[in-house]
Amino acid sequence: MSTPKQAVKEILEELPTLLAVAVVETETGMALASHTNIADFDIDTAAAYNTEVVKQKLKAIQALKLNQTVQDILLTLTDQLHVIKLSPAGDKFIYLAVNSRDTNLAVARQVLKAQTAVLN
Repeated sequence: MSTPKQAVKEILEELPTLLAVAVVETETGMALASHTNIADFDIDTAAAYNTEVVKQKLKAIQALKLNQTVQDILLTLTDQLHVIKLSPAGDKFIYLAVNSRDTNLAVARQVLKAQTAVLN
């Protein structure tokens, strides 16, 4: 099993050009570990708002009576990709922001999948 700090370290090693990454507690929105390569990127604010995105998506799935679980949530911005990957238990998620010119989406998703699978 991997701790949140270990997960952030591993992701940073595999995606060194990332903009920001955080392991977030789904219930509280608190970043358990984080890193940003941009001085003015407020990772704690991003963690809190993305927690609301996760919670609302889970509510929508429940309201629609879909027998599904959220694997990841992708937000595409003008020149950034933001990926939210839930842990298997759903109690944590990894939030990743990358520049779409620097990072291949498939690679980023694989890195997140590997890290959420072992997140404790």
